[in-house]
Parts: sequence; C-alpha cells; structure tokens
Amino acid sequence: MPDKPPAIFIADALGLDFLNSIATPVDTPIDWLDDGDGLVDWLAQAGLAPTDALDDLRGRAAPGELDKVAEEARALREWFRAFVRAHMGRPFTPEELRALGPLNRLLEGDETFSRISKGNGGRPELRTMRRWRSPESLLLPIGEALARFVCEEDFANVRACAGQGCTLMFVDHTRRRARRWCTMTICGNRAKQAAHRNRVKNRPAPGAASDPRIKSERKQSRGTRAALRLPGSRRRPSGSSR
Repeated sequence: MPDKPPAIFIADALGLDFLNSIATPVDTPIDWLDDGDGLVDWLAQAGLAPTDALDDLRGRAAPGELDKVAEEARALREWFRAFVRAHMGRPFTPEELRALGPLNRLLEGDETFSRISKGNGGRPELRTMRRWRSPESLLLPIGEALARFVCEEDFANVRACAGQGCTLMFVDHTRRRARRWCTMTICGNRAKQAAHRNRVKNRPAPGAASDPRIKSERKQSRGTRAALRLPGSRRRPSGSSR
C-alpha cells in the first residue's frame, strides 16, 4: 500500500484512538495496523512506546514475527470495538467486568517496574518503565491504554461520529455533551456542504413567481387587504391639502 497519512487521534482517549486505527478519512479505507511495520509506526505516533525500544524490537524480530503481532493487535481491536459498542451510551457497571477477561489476561503478562530518574528542573522523578522482551510486548501498552479507558472514562459519553459512513468514535468531553462529529474538518464540513446542496436544490426557480397558483394566492391576499379597509377611506394624492 502507498505511504499512509498520519494516524488519526481525535477520540480524546487513546483506547478509542486504537479503535480508530482503521478508518475511511476520505474515500479509501486505511488500516494503520495492516502489518508489523504499521503497528510499530502507530505505536510511535501514539506515544505508547519509546522510539529506542521500537527500533530495537524491529531489529531483533524474526521475519514475519511483527506481522503476526499486528494480526493479534487487529483481533484485539475488533474484540474491544464490540465491547465498547455493547456498553456505550450508558454508565458502565461492575457486573460487566466479567466481559473483560481477555484484556485482563493480556495485562497479566506485563513487565513494568519503577525507576527514579532525573525529571524536570533536575529534580528526581519516579517513572514507570517496561521491559520489552519480545515483539509480543508491543501489545502491552495497548492493553494498558484500553484498561485506562475502561477505568477512567464514562461510557455514557462515548459517541460514534454522526457523519454518514464514518466509523470513528470519541469521548464527548464538551460542557453540554453536544459533540457530533469526529472533526469539523472531516465530517462536520461534509454535513455542512450536504445541507447547502439540499437548500440550493429546494430553492424556488427564478420563474416560480409566474406560477398560476402563486398569482392566485397574491390576488386573494390583495382582496383580503381591501376588505379590511374602513368604508369611505381613501388614499389622498401626494401633496394634497384639505
């Protein structure tokens, strides 16, 4: 496939941005996880893994190994999409945690640890690190992003874009919860253009005033105004005097 455009990050939550890693921004569907290199590039754009770790794994991976991990990532994506669609638009309840078994099993394989490092201003900072032992570990930061989404976001505010044919999803963080579009530059503008074309299409033709029905309506309107005039009232010619 030709070079892809940058991945789409419009969801206000990385967990949903992962679902949006397949989309149709213009006319042709794009899957940013269609192979191993695509998965690595998407992780870099999402900021979910350090560049040096990604470069190291890319260099150590056996032929086809990253492609297999990308296939697992796509399966994880579609499983989580079905989960979100089943629960979006209403608060998430503790009883529904049982459905998260596949995600919890992924998280169990994580290898994170804490380290004191130099932070901003030279002050020490406690950071969470991860051991990147194999290409399969590329799934771990994705699993963490999905888990954070489940635990930190309100499923009642999850929306699907109202654009025709658009598959993008987002969390509505606006004050009035009135967000409708993935972005105004994509589906918002498409909707405006469609509304404009519809108004132009339904606008009366220039010669519509000669329509007999319109003439009849105007004649009836004049007759109604004449009937409402007071008896004996006449419009005095301009400039006349008593």
